Amino acid sequence: VLSGTDVRRPKGQVSADQVTPTWSECKRLDFELEVGAFIGKGNELGTPIKVSQAADHIFGLCILNDWSARDLQVWEYVPLGPFNAKNFASTISPWVVTMEALEPFKVSLPEQDPQPLPYLREEQPYSYDINLEVSLKSPTMDGFHSITLSNFKYLYWSINQQLTHHTETGCNMNVGDLLGSGTISGTEKSEYGSMLELTWGGKDKIQLPNGEERVFLKDGDTLHMDGFC
Repeated sequence: VLSGTDVRRPKGQVSADQVTPTWSECKRLDFELEVGAFIGKGNELGTPIKVSQAADHIFGLCILNDWSARDLQVWEYVPLGPFNAKNFASTISPWVVTMEALEPFKVSLPEQDPQPLPYLREEQPYSYDINLEVSLKSPTMDGFHSITLSNFKYLYWSINQQLTHHTETGCNMNVGDLLGSGTISGTEKSEYGSMLELTWGGKDKIQLPNGEERVFLKDGDTLHMDGFC
């Protein structure tokens, strides 16, 4: 959904003891700071995209909030993966910034150890220096309060590698398809890209300037995500 669209708190299966499931409203609603990559050129079914050609298939980037229901996620992700914990909403920014516009902000990708398999090896792996910020505003606050500062360059894998890996089986991507980067977190606690990480799984509360505290998102909270080069 487009930025500005209200998100309804999901309901689903949860389990306090990880043995017996119950059906409940999500009580651990979280955000995930991500960047989305739009496909500008597809590939035929059965024909993987080579990592050396992946950049030709990516049109541009947007900000992506991959909303997450953590209590649903922890119950369902073994053995099924976090599907219902993620599928209730994904929010994107209203603008797509083209790769040409981002060209001046290329940076070298951190060294990958162990070395990726040959199909993922790039001659000069690169990322982009994109500053990212998440701010939160509760219903009783007048303005937004910054809760994390991160950067796209912290990602371990490049977007070219991600696209190549997704198509290694021959999966056919179509124009307009959207790939999520995964949560973008730095090494410092102030750079973590989700409330699950910022609060160490709910152990450390986030202090808001009006005296309120947050572990996960409450009804009426508003999130603001910014990205700039």
